[in-house]
Amino acid sequence: MIGKLKGTIDEIGDDHVILDVHGVGYVAFCPARTLSRLGSPGEAAVLFIETYVREDQLRLFGFLTALEREWFRLLQSVQGVGSKVALGVLSTLTPGELANAIALQDKTAVSRAPGVGPKVAVRILTELRNKAPAFAGEASGAIGLKQEIGEGAASAPVTDAVSALTNLGYSRDQAANAIAAALKNGGEGADSARLIRLGLKELSR
Repeated sequence: MIGKLKGTIDEIGDDHVILDVHGVGYVAFCPARTLSRLGSPGEAAVLFIETYVREDQLRLFGFLTALEREWFRLLQSVQGVGSKVALGVLSTLTPGELANAIALQDKTAVSRAPGVGPKVAVRILTELRNKAPAFAGEASGAIGLKQEIGEGAASAPVTDAVSALTNLGYSRDQAANAIAAALKNGGEGADSARLIRLGLKELSR
């Protein structure tokens, strides 16, 4: 099994990179986000690798972080999600954005990924709901509150404040992040009006 490759970029294609490791060129299929953040041919690069061995082929999938690789594995535990769809999701959303979308049960965000229809999006949101917090990465700070919002379990002031901010044109994720920060500053007992004021202050920074 190959878990990691460190070498020189030989070529970058539409869906893959060829990484030269001591004279051997490894073809690794990658999300578009990974390919866009790699350097140019001739530059050094490190990829976290997921190795797939089939009867008739050996395929490598490359990611810039171990967290992206974990999400690639996790997504494929969902019925109807294979490697192509998983790459499409990770091409569209960062691990943090994906964790947030699952916590908020945001079908629209997940459906933006190529190959993800409404039914598959719902399955991703449903089947990964309890697993997402452990893979939230930089989004882990507010993931608990976002889950409460997504499941309709948040308090009335929080729900009203998030709703007010989304009505002003902010995304649910932006609104939830702002209200999470507002709760830290305003305290758990703050009413919706105070949370909205503090949330707007956060968003204006």
